[in-house]
Amino acid sequence: MAYVVPADSQAVVTVKKKAQSSRSWVLFDSTGETTLLDIDKYAIMHRVNIHARDLRILDPLLSYPSTILGRDRAIVLNLEHIKAIITSEEVLLRDPSDEYVVPVVQELQRRLPPVNAIRQGQDYMGGQNDVEAGDEDESPFEFRALEVALESICSFLAARTLELESAAYPALDELTSQISSRNLDRVRKLKSAMTRLTARVQKVRDELEQLLDDDDDMADLYLSRKLAGASPVSGSGAANWYPASPTIGSKISRASRASIATVRGDENDVEELEMLLEAYFMQIDGTLNKLTTLREYIDDTEDYINIQLDNHRNQLIQLELFLSSGTVCISVYSLVAAIFGMNIPYTWNDNHGYMFKWGLVGS
Repeated sequence: MAYVVPADSQAVVTVKKKAQSSRSWVLFDSTGETTLLDIDKYAIMHRVNIHARDLRILDPLLSYPSTILGRDRAIVLNLEHIKAIITSEEVLLRDPSDEYVVPVVQELQRRLPPVNAIRQGQDYMGGQNDVEAGDEDESPFEFRALEVALESICSFLAARTLELESAAYPALDELTSQISSRNLDRVRKLKSAMTRLTARVQKVRDELEQLLDDDDDMADLYLSRKLAGASPVSGSGAANWYPASPTIGSKISRASRASIATVRGDENDVEELEMLLEAYFMQIDGTLNKLTTLREYIDDTEDYINIQLDNHRNQLIQLELFLSSGTVCISVYSLVAAIFGMNIPYTWNDNHGYMFKWGLVGS
């Protein structure tokens, strides 16, 4: 008789925990506080209210192109190694211990805190005007986080392009002066690296260009404005969800004022984001132009090398033709010697023995 052994509940829980793989995230809030998180994808989806298909874009095991997606309450950002989720109040950045992500973490810690966070030591009457002046020049939280990500990826790709240029141009010049298997293999590797880097830069450029071409997509990135549009507004124009504080006027940022303008009918104004995206679009386009120039230089070098090889090939063909002509000339004398050397009776050979001697001497 067979018995069914009940499964160990502790083992089942362990298997389930392993199945729900946890990922390392770092959380930046609007005050500049940093918190390390080790949570699974379901907790992330519940926290920022996005779908699984959007979170799948940030999976490093899957190959997704560079993407900037605007959702109701979050911006899903996938730019090479920068994989983040930006809301109106916090930023979730994936794999903060990665060597390429560490500079991004440091830049976010430096630039995310609002201007008035560093002026809390000032008294109310003396510092209020300065704080308000700083707030006038302060962008929405999501735009500051997006700007850090765009600046980091553009600088990263520009640095990789500069490294490639510094290695490629000397290698191409050396190959031009001396064609060898070593130089050819070196240039081949550099050309492969350039092709891969060009594809990466092109993906980022295409994503920025697509955003700039669609005002609706840019409007979806105004998270603070959409949040204010969904909140009740008082008759005086101040949103009711602002915390009550004697310094409330000094803490309303430019993003909040833009949010109130949304309720009044300015929801189609995307000028601020458009200027931000255009600046980094020009930077990434300049990087792509450098790679295009490098590709043209490689193509010109290949054409020059092919011309040199064709020239050497023509010289070999001329030499071969000269040797063939010489062989034909020599074969004529060999024919004469062969005729006289054959054991065939000739009528003209009678009484003309001297002909053999002269023919032998001529051959």
